This record gives sequence, structure tokens and C-alpha cells, in this order.
Amino acid sequence: MNVAVGDRRQIDLSGLQGLIDVLAARGYTVLGPTVRDGAIVQAPIHVVDDLPRGWGDDQEAGQYRLRRRDDEALFGFASGAQSAKPVFFPAETLLWRGRRDHQTFSVEAPDGSSTDQAGKGGPPYAVLGVRSCDLCAIGVQDTVLAGRTFTDADYQDRRAGSFIVAVTCSDPGGTCFCVSMDTGPRPQAGRGAAFDVALTELIDERGHRFLVEVGTERGADLLAELAAPSASAEDLGAADDVAATAAERMGRELDTAGIKELLYASAESPRWDDVASRCLSCTNCTAVCPTCFCTSVEDVSDLSGDQAERNRIWDSCFNAEFSYIHGGTVRESPRSRYRQWLTHKLASWIDQFGTSGCVGCGRCITWCPAAIDLTVEVAALRESAPTARSDD
Repeated sequence: MNVAVGDRRQIDLSGLQGLIDVLAARGYTVLGPTVRDGAIVQAPIHVVDDLPRGWGDDQEAGQYRLRRRDDEALFGFASGAQSAKPVFFPAETLLWRGRRDHQTFSVEAPDGSSTDQAGKGGPPYAVLGVRSCDLCAIGVQDTVLAGRTFTDADYQDRRAGSFIVAVTCSDPGGTCFCVSMDTGPRPQAGRGAAFDVALTELIDERGHRFLVEVGTERGADLLAELAAPSASAEDLGAADDVAATAAERMGRELDTAGIKELLYASAESPRWDDVASRCLSCTNCTAVCPTCFCTSVEDVSDLSGDQAERNRIWDSCFNAEFSYIHGGTVRESPRSRYRQWLTHKLASWIDQFGTSGCVGCGRCITWCPAAIDLTVEVAALRESAPTARSDD
């Protein structure tokens, strides 16, 4: 069967299982959403029943709860607690390991022989169920970590061999605002990282099935092996309706007009004191953010003192030590740290990388224990700085 990039095909549940099987047979470790410990998280997927069939979620500021749906949807939930970031940019990465043997000291680089390195030398990952907002976040990280003069070799290695199965978001949560950021709810070619195939789940009187859009030659090759038939005009229309309905049901909005200038003009706003009185500097927002990339280096040794390791670990600009330089900490207060985070995310990120650092997934709102909502904070800054103007 001939399949080309841009083709739209149709598969049913058995076809989705076939997709998982073909990816596994080609050597991919297939990761996808599954229910674990009261949340939808990413984990290895082997069969369709590993997916969160019939599960949805309720998300609001500082709130997350799973709920049973009245149908058998596999992707009927909003953004999970984890994006694709930990797959390509792990929370901890071994940089080198050293061993002391009598009077000698040898250093091992984390190459393909390192059994504890899931990326280098290991099987490539196929990530199933990537939402459009997270696809855009991958695109941001591609720019930051692999698109500049000095690239992150580990990230580049993991991304180079990956296979992306995107999915249209059909049931956005109360904290989602991807429409405001032009990042969703439907994956689109040319917006964010490239997907290999994109799914739109359809459940109606005609059955449970998926519209499949082919994004790359690898995706076309996979669909050809599945012998997926062309999608009908009815299914094309139904998929458009799913995306349009989701776009109308965003839980939040963010006015992005002149937002860079607004943040720059608000450096001394008293609003930062208000948010600082609530912020716990817990780093939850940066941990769940699909685009944050701050790291630190940690050295550890065993009890014998004969083995040492250096690891790169996720860090956060909300940690007081993060801005420490010889002589003291640059950003000592929660006020300065929250201002740094929000201003970088929505303003100076644009200057650095040509795009916003926010994709509207809403995770920072959902997983903030103090229920701090960046859309509310920006609206408050805009209210107190009515003269802020855009470049227009």
C-alpha cells in the first residue's frame, strides 16, 4: 500500500494495537499515558489496555483528580502530570563516573556501554499520545538544546532516534489555554516539532476509531505496514469537529498582545510582592513545565570513597542557590525569583529564542500547591500598567 506524507488514514482499536506492535518490532520502547497512583503518567505501553481507557480528569488551580468517563475514550483527558520532557531531557543524567584503584584513578564517559543510561546506546523511544501543546514544547527544547552553536549531545541523541505519535486534545482541562498561545488543541504540521503520525480519536454511532494524519516518511512507512485505509469524508469532518469543540472549551485565556513589553514595563510592579506572599518557592511549576531547562551539577561518591559520579540534575530558578555566584545570591527573595521566572517565560525568552517559553498546557497552575495562576498574574499586571504598548 502506498502512503505519502500528508495522507489521512483511518485505524480502529486493533489498528492502534498494530501500531504499538510495529513500533516495538522495530526496536522502539513505546511510552504512553497510563493510570498510576491516582494520576495519568507516562510509562512503557505494550497493549491498548495499558492506556487510560474511560478515564478523564478534572484540573483547576492547585487541583487534580481523575474521574471516570461515560465512554471508552483512550485519550479523553487533558495534559498529564508529565510532558515528553523527561524522555528527551531526563531529570538526572550521568556525565561521568570515576574509580580509584590503589594509586590510579580512571574516568568513564557515559557512552553506549553504560547500562544505566536509558538514552545513549539504548533503544530509541516512541512517544504515544503527545498533545499539541507538548509537541510545541518539544519544538522549543529542540531550539534551546539542539538548535544553537553548542548542542546538548545527550538530548540530541535521544531526539534523533525518537518517533512521535501526536494526538488531538478532545477534552481540555480547567487550566488549559493552548488556544491563547496558538499551540493547540490539534497537532499541525509546521507548528512545533514534527510528528510522525497524529491521531484524532473518534467515538460515535460509527464506532471507536482514529483519524491518522501522516507527518513524515517514517510515519508513512509505518502506516503502509498497517495497511490503513483512507479516511472517509465523514471522519475528516468529525475530526475537525473534535478540534473545534475543544478549542471552544479552554479553561483559561491569556492575552498575549504586547506581552513582552508588558512584562518589561512591570519590573517594579507591586504585584510581585502580592504573588511572593503566596509563592512557596517549591519549584513545582518548573518541574512540570515542558519547556524549562535549568540544570545543576551534583557530585556523589560511595561510602568506600573509591567511586565517584558527576550527574546533571534538573534545577529551578526558584531555588535561592540557583543564582548564587561568588559573594552571594543574585535573587534572594521569592519576589525576585517569581518575577525572573514569569518575565523570562513570557518576555525575554522571545528575545533569546524567537518564541514564547509558554505553550499553554496549564501544568504550572494545576500543580502549584498555592494555586498561583500565571494567567491571573499577567491580567493583574496588565490592569496596573495600562500604558504598556506593543511594537505596533
